[in-house]
Amino acid sequence: MTGDHHRTDSLPTATATATATATGPRPAGPASHSDGIEVRRVEEADVADWIRALSTGFLRSPVVSGDEVAERTPHYLASRTLGAFDRGRCVATFRSFGQELTVVGGATVPADAISNVTVTATHRRRGLLTRMMTRDLAAAKERGDVVATLVAAEYPIYGRYGFGPATWSTEWTIDVPRAGLDRRRPVPDGGGRIDLVDGDDVRALGPGLHERLRRVQPGAIDRPERWWQVNTGAVRLEHSPWTEPFHAVYRAADGTVEGLAAYVCDDTWTDAKQPQNTATVRNLIAVSPAAERALWLHVCSTDWVTKVKSGWRAPDDLLPLLLPDPRAAVITTHADWLWVRILDVVRALEARTYAGSGTLVLEVADESGWAHGRWRLEASPAGASCTPTTRSADLTLHVRELAPLWLGDESAVRLAALGRVREERAGAAEVADALLRTSRRPWCPDLF
Repeated sequence: MTGDHHRTDSLPTATATATATATGPRPAGPASHSDGIEVRRVEEADVADWIRALSTGFLRSPVVSGDEVAERTPHYLASRTLGAFDRGRCVATFRSFGQELTVVGGATVPADAISNVTVTATHRRRGLLTRMMTRDLAAAKERGDVVATLVAAEYPIYGRYGFGPATWSTEWTIDVPRAGLDRRRPVPDGGGRIDLVDGDDVRALGPGLHERLRRVQPGAIDRPERWWQVNTGAVRLEHSPWTEPFHAVYRAADGTVEGLAAYVCDDTWTDAKQPQNTATVRNLIAVSPAAERALWLHVCSTDWVTKVKSGWRAPDDLLPLLLPDPRAAVITTHADWLWVRILDVVRALEARTYAGSGTLVLEVADESGWAHGRWRLEASPAGASCTPTTRSADLTLHVRELAPLWLGDESAVRLAALGRVREERAGAAEVADALLRTSRRPWCPDLF
């Protein structure tokens, strides 16, 4: 997760974008470093100081143990970890690593995943984030990454770097007694079954299941082996105490694993000796509606559990309507989640699928030059092509608005009403919606 404090910019004016053509990247020039602060790659000797700066930026204890340094050093040195150093002391942190992002239709594109972004309070407003971000995105473009991704701790920061919120997440809290479930009925009540398993089983079954999910879920990202180790307790993090969850697996009638849930329960009782336990879902993935329904009903039907916290779910999740009384599921959080910055317009628009047919000319403003230009998209269910063009634009927009349209979550008509997209041809926003929007919203199940 990333954080800092910056403002976003408004939609470029017609004058600023009228001359936009696909002339290729125009990376920003190097910033002045007369302040003596050095931005560079983090070496092994820097890791302890870098972790201290990271913890300070996120308002956690700045004390760093030797075990934490030993645990994190190989992980950080294997990724693209940057730091800003003032007279030898780390005052800003930044890390990126390779990722795969699923687009509409199930294809994946290479992404530059950004995390661990902080600037120490004593060094804000000195352009340190801009220096680190510019360096990282330029390298990502050079590598051939199609997009960059991040999960923003604060909303107003990353629009100025071309990122836009491309997926959202919602968390529900379920009042189980009110939900109207018949908790006497077996779960599941069809041909499948649910088994409680341990971490070894999850590490064996989970990766294959997740691969099936992310091939059909726009917005999903890959989960490396370390993810499964950390989230099953095989690797214990010094800075994050481990509580072993319950792991529930749903198997279809033929024995195929179609769903997996991990959840923890507290130990709460009333003075009248009545259990009022809360089950908190850490992770729930399913590749069939039957598995999704069975796993939610399993958690909600567990004896002593009177409240269920869903964890971060897709905003159009099936969960509320799975309950006889959907009002028992109250939204406790609804917020932006995965932010995407498009670096290669052609590869991004050609990678996804389209349910309908049409042509759209987009004029994209990007101060960095990486996505700047006028692009002609010709799309149909059979495929798509995107090419530079000098034809008149149908829509004018900033690159930060392109990502949520590209991943299918946002409406061009709504963005036009907000002044973030400008129609250059009447009805173009409706054409864009018909081409780009999806029947189900994209969702990223993971934080990174």
